[in-house]
Amino acid sequence: MFDALTDRLGGIFDGLTGRGALTEKEVNSALREIRVALLEADVALPVVKDFIEKVRERAVGEEVIRSVKPGQQVIKIVHDGLVDMLGGENAETGLRVDNPPSVIMMAGLQGSGKTTTTAKVAKRLAERDKKKVLMASLDVRRPAAMEQLAILADQAGDNISSLPIVQGQSPAEITRRALQAAKLGGYDVLFLDTAGRTSIDEQMMAEASEIAKIAQPKETLLVADALTGQDAVETAKRFHERLPLTGLVLTRMDGDGRGGAALSMRAVTGLPIKFLGTGEKLDGLDAFDAKRVAGRILGQGDIVSLVEKAGDQFDQEKAERMAKKMRKGEFDLNDLADQLKQMQKMGGLGGIMGMLPGAKKAKQAMSAANMDDNMIKRQEAIISSMTRKERAKPALLNASRRKRIAAGAGVSVQDVNKLLKMHRQMADMMKKIGKGGMKGMMNALGGAGVSQADLAKMGQGGMGGAGLPGLGGGQLPPGMGGGKKK
Repeated sequence: MFDALTDRLGGIFDGLTGRGALTEKEVNSALREIRVALLEADVALPVVKDFIEKVRERAVGEEVIRSVKPGQQVIKIVHDGLVDMLGGENAETGLRVDNPPSVIMMAGLQGSGKTTTTAKVAKRLAERDKKKVLMASLDVRRPAAMEQLAILADQAGDNISSLPIVQGQSPAEITRRALQAAKLGGYDVLFLDTAGRTSIDEQMMAEASEIAKIAQPKETLLVADALTGQDAVETAKRFHERLPLTGLVLTRMDGDGRGGAALSMRAVTGLPIKFLGTGEKLDGLDAFDAKRVAGRILGQGDIVSLVEKAGDQFDQEKAERMAKKMRKGEFDLNDLADQLKQMQKMGGLGGIMGMLPGAKKAKQAMSAANMDDNMIKRQEAIISSMTRKERAKPALLNASRRKRIAAGAGVSVQDVNKLLKMHRQMADMMKKIGKGGMKGMMNALGGAGVSQADLAKMGQGGMGGAGLPGLGGGQLPPGMGGGKKK
């Protein structure tokens, strides 16, 4: 979502950080470029004006002029300004779900992803907070809207139910029935998925207001499509005039829009952004954090979110099995397939790289080496084309078997050879780790191109970019490249 803005700001800051001292004229010139970059990203003009003025007050003062690294100081000031624009470090982002059943009302226009978002938030509460959740669809007009929510409730997992459908009831009647069912069923949270329209009209707003009076929701969340730009901001303003909104959820944040709606929404409405929708799947929902989003916009990465995503996908049983194999120095193609699937669940190469510091350079290195998510899918296809015996014992893969596997996966024999080479290098690393413990791991990583500085950072508990050695410098781990582009 923010790639274009990140690239533009990165170019501006590259020009600042290379200088030993900055004059007021140079700072003002950079601020003009930042202003244009924000406007091109579709940030609302009043928001841009306020942001630039606040940054200017600090950026042209003694704090920067006398700084040892003035360019870095300006970047920090811009970062702090973005955090303030997005609601500040201490903005309220959690949901109030005390005194069960707590009612959460979902509002928004048709097509904004409201029903799917309802299921996403419900799944998050059920899994992370161990809440028992009931979902009720109040959309009696859109064909199969109620059935859609019921299907999503089944897909969302345990502790999530949908209110049984009774044809012919009005939204108000369904609301009263849902409240009664939530109380009798001992539910912690009740979600009310209200009806949307293609545009705001009086009938929809009157219906939503009536539901709010009956249900007295603890939270009323507006679901807005981030790709609609300033239209989303205007929608939020008009909804907030008629409904007691308590927060925003921005969907399709994984799209290729300019990101201005996300930056403008908080400043224009004064409402906190609670969640960001990052995909069609039910686990494609991130808690909003102003500091993390600002860091990603400025290319500083978001390691905390990356670790959280890894934690969400963590499988205790598989991890224990993998640990035992590592201690024995074993790593077969089934293990490699598991690693590739894990990477896909975490958002693929692009999603992971976008959360690492220096993401721009990493993505350039990936592009130069023809590395993308399609390459990962091809590698998975290659492994899937092997027999169980071949996956467990790669040494069996002679020339004729490799040719058969290539034909089955729809790739060339060279692609199969590259995958096997990558597996062999990873298996060698596992053997070193198995033999030498922590020392063996350090030696193995050092042999894979990780610098002593990165190893030191790992020893101190930081990632230091060591998880993907060399990517930020335009190089790739041996065997990971997809070959030159033809």
